Amino acid sequence: MSKRRREFEKAGSRRNPGGFIGELWGFIRTNKKWWMLPILALLLLLGLLTLLGGTGAAPFIYSLF
Repeated sequence: MSKRRREFEKAGSRRNPGGFIGELWGFIRTNKKWWMLPILALLLLLGLLTLLGGTGAAPFIYSLF
């Protein structure tokens, strides 16, 4: 078996503890894509506002705008 194939199989058998978030963080850190962090933060904030808009906190959120 070639060295490349053994490395490939070893990498495939590793457990990914972080899931999607860990993989995304690894991508940003490895490829130096720091410009993506503000975009992701804004998307998370908008998602949070959307979720809270359907709860009892909606009147308080609407008064912010």
